Amino acid sequence: MALGQHISYYSNTLGRNINLEVTGHWGYPILMFPSSYGQYTQNRDFGLNASVMKFVDEGKIKLYNVETIDGLTFYAEGMNSETKIHHYELYMQFLRSELIPYIQRECNTHRIAVAGVSFGGYHAANAAFRFPDLVSHLFSMSGVFNIRNFVPLSDVIRIYYNCPDEFLQHEEGWKYHHMHIVLSTSDWDSCKPGNEHMAGILAAKGIPYWYDEKKWIAHDWPLWRMVFPEYVGRYF
Repeated sequence: MALGQHISYYSNTLGRNINLEVTGHWGYPILMFPSSYGQYTQNRDFGLNASVMKFVDEGKIKLYNVETIDGLTFYAEGMNSETKIHHYELYMQFLRSELIPYIQRECNTHRIAVAGVSFGGYHAANAAFRFPDLVSHLFSMSGVFNIRNFVPLSDVIRIYYNCPDEFLQHEEGWKYHHMHIVLSTSDWDSCKPGNEHMAGILAAKGIPYWYDEKKWIAHDWPLWRMVFPEYVGRYF
């Protein structure tokens, strides 16, 4: 079984080191985000990496688990909304201008896959829908698609551009026709309504997607460990 390599990546955009765990020696890159306030090792710690290790060992995929800055953005208690969204926009620019190009060079590929569960699904979806030319696959598992509840009493334009269920309604659908989009949820999932809403937006724009709703299982790691290998096995 492939072991993860821990990298401390210095970001000029953020002015700080960002931790990264890389699992696998070759294969198609999947950039993975932790759930809310999770460490960059969270997907390994809770078995999500292990659920797809067969594909890693076979050289079909390579996992890049990245640190987020939730504690400096949406989950920062006492921080005003403008500062939260400013910090998060810097993180998005770090992904677009630094981390994704680094992965592209390392894996010799134009596009990458992105994945995440719960709030990690938000990070993945936001990156995919904002930077479609860089992303080939989106695996959003129990994801959310709007962050206005984290930034109340503010309506700066940067909030709009970080709410996929808002800005996507005004994008041209052809930009996403190459992308394999999976919206994963369950009938007991607290995020089911948001996923149904996002599926409706994609359908209205004529953007292909797979809405997958499992039965009798809650918003938690057993659901995500069950579905992730199904999605990876379908596309890789």
